[in-house]
Amino acid sequence: MTSHPIEFSEDLQDTSPATRIGLSRAGVSRSAKAIRLAFGGAEHYMDATVECVVDLDPDQKGVHMSRFEEEVNEAIDAVLIGEAVAIEALAENITRRVVERQGALRGMATIRARYPVERRTPVTDVATQEMYGLIGTAAARPGASRRAVGVSAQGMNACPCAQGLVREQAEAALSDDGFTPEEIDRIVARVPIATHNQRARGTLIVGSPDGRDVPADALIQIVEDGMSSEIYELLKRPDELYVVDKAHRRPRFVEDSVREMVAGVIARFPDLPDDAFLSAHQENYETIHTHDVEAERHGVLGEMRAEVAGGPHAARHLTLPEWLDGPT
Repeated sequence: MTSHPIEFSEDLQDTSPATRIGLSRAGVSRSAKAIRLAFGGAEHYMDATVECVVDLDPDQKGVHMSRFEEEVNEAIDAVLIGEAVAIEALAENITRRVVERQGALRGMATIRARYPVERRTPVTDVATQEMYGLIGTAAARPGASRRAVGVSAQGMNACPCAQGLVREQAEAALSDDGFTPEEIDRIVARVPIATHNQRARGTLIVGSPDGRDVPADALIQIVEDGMSSEIYELLKRPDELYVVDKAHRRPRFVEDSVREMVAGVIARFPDLPDDAFLSAHQENYETIHTHDVEAERHGVLGEMRAEVAGGPHAARHLTLPEWLDGPT
């Protein structure tokens, strides 16, 4: 074998394909990277996966896959050497680079990272480490780009339906034992009513057309507040009592949690423009069924504000890729 570099006469990716048709997405996925990001007022090193794709012209056989890795690595190296940036800013930088290098009309990048946060348990104040997800996504065209930031967090929901059934049973039993309606009301108000629980994962994504920063730590709080209770990796018995009692006093369907996330963003970020994007998704892992359940709302913030204020329901909800593409 020769150690001298070989010059190839033809770049196969630039040749014509056997079937002339353009592709909506072509690129790399699950590319594992170590990245340095600015988050919560500090810098953090995180393990992340990167997905980056572009559209493909019908006359081009393939994209230059090695160029994806080169642009991703160069963008990450710039952050490792220089100033740490938000995850969505890094995704936007990668997308712009790839679109220019590939000569594409459109590209999209998504970075997903997991990072630990030290929390204190609610009663005993014991340190515990919780894992959260951080998402940065962006799309670019020549001369234009948009980005969004997202988070994912775990929690728990207490089912309102089963709790209502248990409450009715308890009220009937108390009545049979001779308690008055007033006494029954006092008892069920004081004693948490049993129900089945669901561990849940909520995901919240927000993007502003003017590129303003949306703090990811605030989004995490909104996700956790949308559930019946937050959860912890480590719980002493007083903490366990607190979490169970809190959850059963705030029973919520998966649909309730999504609506609470939307309401939380509206309340927390009143200055976000109406054409900002919002996606709230939650999946609950059932305990008494063999299936799981999920709910989602996505679209522009102005439509959601109007609905919350009593206005009409939007007939169609804008998706994240559509919003990232920008006005047509």
